[in-house]
This record gives sequence, structure tokens and C-alpha cells, in this order.
Amino acid sequence: MLSPHEIAALMLVKASPDQIDPNREELDTLLKQQLVSLEPLASGAHRPRVTNVGESLLQAMMCRRM
Repeated sequence: MLSPHEIAALMLVKASPDQIDPNREELDTLLKQQLVSLEPLASGAHRPRVTNVGESLLQAMMCRRM
């Protein structure tokens, strides 16, 4: 079960991956749950990206709201 902060972090990664702080505690949980992966950039940095599993979770959450 994800906390509200982890869900918010997942939504932020989906909407604005460059805006999320890579040191956020919630990001570690999302990585462990394989909801987010880190995409390597040419600069050597990494950008978080929602995985297919994470995308499915977000879609399921949106369907439940309706």
C-alpha cells in the first residue's frame, strides 16, 4: 500500500519528472515497488520515469475516482 505522499510523488514523476527532487524519500519506495525507474541522461544524471506498472496503477486510480 502506498502512502498519500508516495502517490503524489508518482503523479509528479508522471507530470513533471524534471521537477522532482531525486533525494525524496518517496522515490526510493517507488523504485523498490518498480513503479518508477531511473533513465540515464547524456549528462550522467538520471531522470525518474514511470514504469508500465506505475502507469497501470495511475490508470486504475483514475478509473476508481470516476
